[in-house]
Amino acid sequence: MTCDQQHAEQAGVPGLLRGVRDELGHEVAPEWQAAALAAPRHRFLPERVWLPDAQGRYAVCDRSAQPEAWLAAAYTDDAVVTQVNDGADPTEDDEPWPSSSASAPSVVFRMLEALDLEAGMKVLEIGTGTGLTAAYLARRLGDANVVTVEIDAALAERARAALESNALRPTVICADGQEGWERQAPYDRVAATCSVTRVPVAWLEQTRVGGVILTPWDNPWICWGLLRLTVRQDGTAEGRFSPYSAFMTLRAQRKDLRIYRDVVRDEHRPQESSTGLDPRLVAGREWTSDFTIGHRLGNVWYVWHDDPNVEGVRRRLWLATTGCTSWAAVDWHGEERADRYTVWQHGSRRLWNEAEEAYQWWQGHGRPGPERFGLTVNGEEHRMWLDDPAHSWSLRS
Repeated sequence: MTCDQQHAEQAGVPGLLRGVRDELGHEVAPEWQAAALAAPRHRFLPERVWLPDAQGRYAVCDRSAQPEAWLAAAYTDDAVVTQVNDGADPTEDDEPWPSSSASAPSVVFRMLEALDLEAGMKVLEIGTGTGLTAAYLARRLGDANVVTVEIDAALAERARAALESNALRPTVICADGQEGWERQAPYDRVAATCSVTRVPVAWLEQTRVGGVILTPWDNPWICWGLLRLTVRQDGTAEGRFSPYSAFMTLRAQRKDLRIYRDVVRDEHRPQESSTGLDPRLVAGREWTSDFTIGHRLGNVWYVWHDDPNVEGVRRRLWLATTGCTSWAAVDWHGEERADRYTVWQHGSRRLWNEAEEAYQWWQGHGRPGPERFGLTVNGEEHRMWLDDPAHSWSLRS
């Protein structure tokens, strides 16, 4: 290692904490600053990471070949992809897709703040990843009070080694995080570093009454939002969303859906109609509207298809249920302002009609963002609400 590299490593954490401060709008709490200094981020990253290139694809960055780029990634307030394709080497025909990452530091510290930890609390972390968040927790609470679960055996082993090399020994378990870790329950806090579309029942059952579950949130329409639930005496949990974080989905809840492979069939005979609502307003224009529409529709996802090889159509918006039983397509012909847009729908649900209604609902309720929404969880039942739990609806799965 050169003197310049050693100096860059030593300066990395203080510089990163300044960047996090600017993003959060306040200083990182002293106890978390101390944890970050004691467990420098670069010590938890693998020698090979994947960074986005100019085309938005992921290219490998090897520490031995590109030490400056690798270290810059370690101390930039951005997520760093640490595994692709669930650990399999991409082939020429298989582009790298992220399957594990080191979260952006500002998001990590925001989540640590939201946990509202006190000395002596016991924490279950779901999704060990690099082990860095577990390191911060162990520095703050002590090894005996931290259990971290990772489904990927290679990631779990690497995290355990990184923790031990930093004189930290929280309990690292290789298991399915959806099941929690009952052997050391109950926990004061359950904190996930992967997003969920449903809160697993095991997490509720393994959290103390009055304890907190903090998890990034995923909806088929949009992966966005941080959910903080408090577990109640009757075993239910309730809490609100905040407009932060977008994480990879818990592996047990992942879906790999493509319109042409999984949804549209030759025998389908869609019904044709038209709409006066520009489809670009409904999907992908604003995060706040996407959050609302996604949670009004529940189990519906969308994708834009550019140049779909249909005469006169520049872009086509596809909507489909996750069960692949209903779908809709709306055509945009390239005009900035048009009177009508062609709609095709198939299945028992009229998905475009539902999406239109959800968009109008969002407009009529003051264009709310995630911070006005909450969730009540009772076992498998999830009820979404705006402002007040008294005005709730069942979230479709």
